[in-house]
Amino acid sequence: QGYFVESGGGLVQPGGSLRLSCVASGFLFHLHPMAWYRQVPGNERELVAEIMSSGASNYADFVNGRFTISRDNAKKTVYLEMNSLTTEDTAVYYCNRRTAKLAWGQGTQVSVSS
Repeated sequence: QGYFVESGGGLVQPGGSLRLSCVASGFLFHLHPMAWYRQVPGNERELVAEIMSSGASNYADFVNGRFTISRDNAKKTVYLEMNSLTTEDTAVYYCNRRTAKLAWGQGTQVSVSS
């Protein structure tokens, strides 16, 4: 059984930046497309960005060029670089496999506020 440990969240002012990390274990990381998701209390979890085993990536429309997803297969880690953050980006951020999802980790809280 695999699991995920997310980190890097915090409180940042509008316009600020954060870099999230997610260390995965328990499965062949390099074979799987990975993704970042986010959830606001009361709302469904939504896809933020995905990255294929090849490194190709796709983003939700609301990202609008502000975020970059990347992965380091040797470290079994997926990253999310977030720039130009707005209050709308406040959420708990999670990583998981893009398909055949495993149990969710605890996530990392991102709070954008002045």
